[in-house]
Amino acid sequence: MPDALTDLLRTRDWLLADGATGTTLFNMGLMSGDAPELWNETETDKVRALYRGAVEAGSDLFLTNTFGGNAARLKLHGAEARAGELSRMGAEIGREIADGAGRPVIVAGSMGPTGEIMAPMGPLTHEAAVEIFHQQADGLKAGGADVLWVETISAPEELRAAAEAAALADMPWCVTMSFDTAGRTMMGTTSEAMTRLIGKLDHKPVAYGANCGTGASDLIRTIMGFGATDRPLIAKGNAGIPKYVDGHIHYDGTPDLMAHYAVLARDAGATIIGGCCGTTPEHLRAMRTALETRPAGGAPDLDDVVARLGAFSSDSDGTDGRAPTRDRSGNRRRRART
Repeated sequence: MPDALTDLLRTRDWLLADGATGTTLFNMGLMSGDAPELWNETETDKVRALYRGAVEAGSDLFLTNTFGGNAARLKLHGAEARAGELSRMGAEIGREIADGAGRPVIVAGSMGPTGEIMAPMGPLTHEAAVEIFHQQADGLKAGGADVLWVETISAPEELRAAAEAAALADMPWCVTMSFDTAGRTMMGTTSEAMTRLIGKLDHKPVAYGANCGTGASDLIRTIMGFGATDRPLIAKGNAGIPKYVDGHIHYDGTPDLMAHYAVLARDAGATIIGGCCGTTPEHLRAMRTALETRPAGGAPDLDDVVARLGAFSSDSDGTDGRAPTRDRSGNRRRRART
């Protein structure tokens, strides 16, 4: 079935996604340990400002404030019965902002991991995971989301459950995994393995890729590791490396660094390019300008990625079968910018 994201992709060589949800909401007063999804009801103006900030910075697509809006995560706040309702609210606010943008903007219904370990290693069965994702998907659909956006996934089993839930909800979907352990997800999946997994799904995503992880350089290397694919690739890297400064987590990536990252992501094969943790509207504006003004090039050399974005966090990207090893050069900060 036709969908708004696929239609927009047909007309564009690249799309700019949004930046960080958590970073922005913490700057607005969200406290550590609070459920951001409850703000869809109690702080709707701040959620509107979150979405509007991305749109005004040039994003063609933004994620709803529903990352932890599934029953398993909301159970920590006694709100598990409201998963569908809170997701609907987050999508409704997004629909309002997108419809008033004056240009096509995609509302992507964010669906994060359940936070539980799936069988056989853990207690969460496939059937239970499908139901958790399906409940949230139905809420996002009712609120007007254009596409489901499953993100920060580590386990193949959870990805398969989300795919089945998207099919049950009759919704197009996208998915990103987080490759943060020497080119692998926490559960050991490589970018190359993700491409094979996507190819075996009955209900395939519109696009897939990587988000979060370690730093921008690692994210580019992961994009290059996906290999040949018939789907658009997604790159949503963090704005540099997190540092603990004056009691707060601060990401050291400048707008200039993220502009370099956006162009390298495009040249590495990504079509939907955005930021994750630490990425602000200021970063997004620089990324948009770079994508609009800098000519496309061939696939970047890994040495060029390091020169522009900083050293990789490990020697391996996970696709060569080598065991994870950490980069001990200690020169990340020195090589972060050129």
